[in-house]
Amino acid sequence: MTSSFHDTRWTLVSRSRGSEPEARAALSELCEAYYAPVVAFLRRDGRDEDAARDLAHDFFAKLLVGDAIKGADPLRGRFRTYLLAALKHFAADQRDRALAAKRGGGVAHVVIDSNACPTSAGLQIEDAGMALPDAAFDRQWALTVLARALNTLSTEMQDSGKTDAFQKLKPFLSGDGDTPPISEVASEMGVTEDALKMAIHRMRKRFRDAVKKEISQTVTEPGSVDEEMQSLMSALRGR
Repeated sequence: MTSSFHDTRWTLVSRSRGSEPEARAALSELCEAYYAPVVAFLRRDGRDEDAARDLAHDFFAKLLVGDAIKGADPLRGRFRTYLLAALKHFAADQRDRALAAKRGGGVAHVVIDSNACPTSAGLQIEDAGMALPDAAFDRQWALTVLARALNTLSTEMQDSGKTDAFQKLKPFLSGDGDTPPISEVASEMGVTEDALKMAIHRMRKRFRDAVKKEISQTVTEPGSVDEEMQSLMSALRGR
């Protein structure tokens, strides 16, 4: 394994169990990236939007200020796998507490510091066919990874002075056929169709690299990146 791969967010967290300042910062960044998938899971698990968001805050607060992260096994590889297992345990515990409260018990509420864990909602796409909380979590994770990668690519293009080109080429990234005619865009950009096709090919490659880089921050082994890419595609297809 290369030393550069060791310096990903999840390896920093799992190596130190989150006790070092840089590991805490890495964990906060992971919380931001996984906020939307956690909310999606909690909603499919029976909570309304407000309750799901409140519980997501509580869940991440426990990760950020508690010792829950000590249960992470760096040999198991994926932050997504660890987080989903922890989330299931948290959700079940919260349900038990709610039932106990109805019988006269109390429920402690943890308030999360929004500055410690930014809560960007990511892409929010409802899908009535997604019934299982696990599937909702995986699908929203995939959409969030794509959104973050697209934002990275947008920033790169903007920094290179190619904002206009990015806006014109962005519709071709999905490859789903819902794009303007090549000839029309080539004419607008003042290039040949062949030159435009090459530019689209290069941007799709840069986008895929950005997706893989985003995923690499959540695993401990380089070989896991391709496996997570396959999981991402499966989640988007609803399998």
